[in-house]
Amino acid sequence: MPVLVASDLDRTLIYSAAALALTMPDARAPRLLCVEVHESRPLSYMTETAAALLTDLGDAAVFVPTTTRTRKQYQRINLPGPAPAYAICANGGHLLVDGVTDLDWHARVKARLDDECAPLDEVHEHLMTTADPLWVRKHRIAEDLFAYLVVERELLPDEWVKELAVWAENRGWTVSLQGRKVYAVPKPLTKSAALHEVARRTGADLTLAAGDSLLDADLLLAADRGWRPGHGELADSAWTAPAVSALPERGVLAGERILREFLKATRGEAAGSGS
Repeated sequence: MPVLVASDLDRTLIYSAAALALTMPDARAPRLLCVEVHESRPLSYMTETAAALLTDLGDAAVFVPTTTRTRKQYQRINLPGPAPAYAICANGGHLLVDGVTDLDWHARVKARLDDECAPLDEVHEHLMTTADPLWVRKHRIAEDLFAYLVVERELLPDEWVKELAVWAENRGWTVSLQGRKVYAVPKPLTKSAALHEVARRTGADLTLAAGDSLLDADLLLAADRGWRPGHGELADSAWTAPAVSALPERGVLAGERILREFLKATRGEAAGSGS
């Protein structure tokens, strides 16, 4: 039976220059591989060691990139290793099969959001009217599923985020602050629901997951084993769960450690299956 590995990407496996957290002397910094270019500029990186580990993992398990990114944002990432047969985008709103959206899955997700949550237009309007242009750089709607703001983090009032979270909670939405982005996402729009669907299709009997943000919590809880890095929303709030390991590494080296843990667990399962 295959092992399924579902991992968040940004600040879990891949890192912007600002998120690398290279605290060691320059001469001891790891060699980096650029895995994303945007508007002709390098944008995201992993260590060369992590790239080799991910290639090994792609050969040993069903690796499923699992991201809140839109399909367009995901598709500009060039990960090393075999092309994933499945990918989860838009926080579970799109399930890609060999790079193509599964329309039946998307329709099921949309129907559930329509039944259970306040409309996207209402939430977006609230963001537009309550967010201060002083600290908002961009307003965005992603895949007609959720909304987010790009903000000046140092100017963003903590109270505004807390008040937004309460307002959203009463309408069936959740709020997540990740780096310079404030996300408003419908509660049923989850990575875990898409993970369960991929597990059903592949017949996986072991699922592994990793992530750093509030939007990854349900993914980690849905997996048999999970890991979170020493940075991010979950680490900042000291979030934990019985089957989730909190790693001490921060920044790009955390991505390397997570891939080592994935491989160790995958190979342990393979050895156990063969005994």
